[in-house]
Amino acid sequence: MTEMSDLIDPGEPPEDQIARLRVIAEALMRRVEQQPDLSEATFAQLHRTTLLEQEVHNRTRELEETLDLLNAANERLASSYREKEAVRTNLINAIEAVQGGFALFSRDEELVLCNSRFGMHMPDLRAALAPGLTFADYIDLVSRSPHLTLPPGESREDWKRRRLARHQDQNLRLNVRLNWNRWVQVSEHRTPDGGIVILQTDVTDIMRIERQERERMLDDQARLIRATLEHLDQGVCIFDRQSRLVGWNRRVGEMLAFPLRMFYMGIHAEKLIDWMSESFTFTDGIEGDMVRNWTRRKDGRPPLSFEIESADDLTLGVFAQEMPDRGFVISFTDITNERAAVRALSFLNEALEARVSERTEELEAALAEAALANETKSRFVAAASHDLLQPLSAAKLFLASAEDEASEEAAPVLGKARRALESVEHLMDALVDISRLDSGRTEVHVGKVSLSRLMRQLADELAPEARAKGLDLRVVPTTAVVASDPTYLRRILQNLLTNAVRYTREGSVLMGARRHANRVTVEVIDTGPGIPEDRMRDIFREFQRLDSAASASEGMGLGLAIVERACSLLNHDLTLTSELGKGTRFAVTLPVLRFDS
Repeated sequence: MTEMSDLIDPGEPPEDQIARLRVIAEALMRRVEQQPDLSEATFAQLHRTTLLEQEVHNRTRELEETLDLLNAANERLASSYREKEAVRTNLINAIEAVQGGFALFSRDEELVLCNSRFGMHMPDLRAALAPGLTFADYIDLVSRSPHLTLPPGESREDWKRRRLARHQDQNLRLNVRLNWNRWVQVSEHRTPDGGIVILQTDVTDIMRIERQERERMLDDQARLIRATLEHLDQGVCIFDRQSRLVGWNRRVGEMLAFPLRMFYMGIHAEKLIDWMSESFTFTDGIEGDMVRNWTRRKDGRPPLSFEIESADDLTLGVFAQEMPDRGFVISFTDITNERAAVRALSFLNEALEARVSERTEELEAALAEAALANETKSRFVAAASHDLLQPLSAAKLFLASAEDEASEEAAPVLGKARRALESVEHLMDALVDISRLDSGRTEVHVGKVSLSRLMRQLADELAPEARAKGLDLRVVPTTAVVASDPTYLRRILQNLLTNAVRYTREGSVLMGARRHANRVTVEVIDTGPGIPEDRMRDIFREFQRLDSAASASEGMGLGLAIVERACSLLNHDLTLTSELGKGTRFAVTLPVLRFDS
């Protein structure tokens, strides 16, 4: 049995297939009508014809539906094509409406499209601006165009290499100069798919306006600089990198007396130096050739400073310095008065030095005389004290013997005489100590001193006097063994404790020690009247006592003077704190050798 696929060609258009099926159906119908006998074979043939007709009808309907779908698809395709053409037309119209040049290169850097203004400043490129032109070929065409104006000193190959190197930037913007002083600004932008959009804008008017504005500003600056130079008290000359004069003020002409006929724009710096060499004398070891060589240097000019002098005693300070553009400035300053003042000052200095030397010699003689007098005084005091102490000691012995045998009426008088002699003896001892300390020749013998033993001895000596005054005298012993001179340390602490007991009317006197690492501070604290702040320095002077009503038997004000000198001699720190009405604290800091257990 013949299949449907054998009767029609599926590759034929649907209209042709329908027409072929109709022809087959009509042929079968004619054959059936020509055979009136309906045999079994005929009936079967008729049945097949009916089925075939039904199949043809169904296939015809499917083909009609397919044809409808195809027509609809063709209609949509045609509509899309019309829309695409409309968009393309609109895009081309939009690109053409752009005021500047526009070009689009693909990601392979081939020209896709451009508008008619692209490359309009280079008519020789128009024929080559067709789709498929590579970017490198386009730059090559531009570099060889006669309309391109190259920067000074740059070849066309150099321009091409520099332009291609700039092409690697993500976003590029540069100005290209053309013939007849025209300018085009070129900007490149990357598209999301890697393509390149190039925009060209004619900026000739903008560049001209900017140049005119720049020239106007330069003119304004030149006038401002000229006005500034004219108001300077210095003379100024400005030279370009070829050492040609490009600016100056009138002051330089007045200083150098430079002929006006020789002073004009463009003269070489060496002419100015020649005039300076003829009319002035260089100082500070500078010569005219050295300044000429400085102006000729090509490897940078370090600042140059020197002075020149004229025959009429005019002195000018000259300073030359290079500018960033390799030009240089030479300034002249009138320093005649300054140099005259320096000379006068030098003369006065020499006179002053002579007077100082003379006064120094006089002072040295006076100091030697004073030292001799001080030494004589010390020897006198030592000798006098030695000679006086012997009779005093003898008188004390006589009075003690007489006091033992005296009557009740004479005993008090003899006691007062003995105490007066003791005061004189103490005064003589103090004077001897002061004399020794002031002489500067005192010998000290630093050794180990047990503070505990020394503090107990002092407490035992002053306990009777403290009890007699009703004072609470307390000594807090310490196990420290310090490094000091035993004699002077005893005298220091004895004077401090004696003063505290002597000037404290009521209350207490405390002597103790505080430990600080490898040092110990011995403190004497009383509840006496205190010392005014403005008198704290006075109490260390000889014969100074705050209680002016005290009798000579209570001291002559030498104790604290001895304490201060002895502490200075032994390098022991001495501190004083006091509060009026509450008491006084003296502290002596000593180096510790050890602490006894």
